[in-house]
Amino acid sequence: MSSSSIQPRLDGSTAPAATSSEQGSSLESMLADLRVRHWRPGSMFGASVGSAMEALWANRGRSFLTALGIFIGVAAVIAALTLTQGADAYINNELNTLGTTVFIQGGVANGPSGVKGGNGSLSTLTPEDVRSLENVPHVASASPLIQTSDQAVFGKQYWSTQIQGVNTSYQAIQNLQLAQGAWFSAMDDANGATVAVLGDTVAQSLFGGTGINPVGQQILIRNDIFRVVGVLTVQRGGFTQDDVIYIPLKAAQVRLKDTATVDQIMVRADTIANVDRVAQDITATLRQNHHLGKSRANNFHVETFTQFLQRAGQGDQVLTFLLVGIAAISLTVGGIGIMNIMLVSVTERTWEIGIRMSLGARRRDIRNQFLIEALMLCLVGGVIGLLLGLLIGWALTNGFGLPFVVTAITLALPFAVSAAIALAFGIYPAIQASRLDPIVAIRSEE
Repeated sequence: MSSSSIQPRLDGSTAPAATSSEQGSSLESMLADLRVRHWRPGSMFGASVGSAMEALWANRGRSFLTALGIFIGVAAVIAALTLTQGADAYINNELNTLGTTVFIQGGVANGPSGVKGGNGSLSTLTPEDVRSLENVPHVASASPLIQTSDQAVFGKQYWSTQIQGVNTSYQAIQNLQLAQGAWFSAMDDANGATVAVLGDTVAQSLFGGTGINPVGQQILIRNDIFRVVGVLTVQRGGFTQDDVIYIPLKAAQVRLKDTATVDQIMVRADTIANVDRVAQDITATLRQNHHLGKSRANNFHVETFTQFLQRAGQGDQVLTFLLVGIAAISLTVGGIGIMNIMLVSVTERTWEIGIRMSLGARRRDIRNQFLIEALMLCLVGGVIGLLLGLLIGWALTNGFGLPFVVTAITLALPFAVSAAIALAFGIYPAIQASRLDPIVAIRSEE
């Protein structure tokens, strides 16, 4: 055996030197790191970063699989956050446009606690109630609503849809935008004229394939002919808000439903700040109109649009908690994977750690190197998770018709989560590495 293949032991004896390319390159890297350290401040940190990158790149397949749990968990967190922010933005937008709306649902009394409404129940609301509510302080407008389902016919085209009888104020209350024509007039409303305003879905279903402008055409609803006076744009609420035909209230009462009552009343307050006060005044006015004593329960139900959106927001929160829970499990599994792979790395690189420490590396330098490796693994997973989460969030918000919102918190969260995981799950392997005895570590390669 040549002298070049003999390495002196610390106890004075000799042993075959390690000749693997990994040990050679590691030793050369360590010597270079130590040379650099004497020349500029902070060079040990830079050397630790370089060594960490070399170690991760040398085992890039294993590193990628280790980071897999991190970026799946981060992606789930970002997707849930994006969905929540989109839902919040949608609710705030709806509050700004329809937050002044108050709904009154008619029904029969259902014991001392409230009313029983819905299909088949006898409504207690009348057009006279609507006129009295228009005089309530801070009420900007009010509209009754009668709803039924029927078939609309134009030529050979048939379409089953909702028919809603309303008054002229309904357009402003619901902020409905017209694509063609106009809303029916107050005279049409008073006379119960057979005129109709079509939702976009109805217009496309009856006239889409004909090339005929719907405005001015006549459609058949049940046994009556209605003239189309307007077509609505696509509404924010989606398909169900577009699949409807609006006609004057009196026409719906006489020709379609044969009733003197109305199913609902929609009221618009002058400002959002006055909505709750308006709701209370509406309750008092209707109780007086219906001659309800103090001991009798309401035979109607008053609800604000804010309450409706709050219930919708609760559903979004449940979905968000579910996604965050899944993400937390994934991040925990990913963190355990980081800890496991770092412990394996410490075992595989025991000789390297011993050489570094025997050449002057401090325990904190060894600890910091392994912490940096864990941090880089987590940061790579965080960046990939951020991009994947934004992509999933964009798909979800578009699918639910919500705005896609990206905030500074969305961008900063992956890096904060990655750093926390690196510290929580990387500190133990790093401390284990720094506590190795250099003599025992070097002998491990014998």
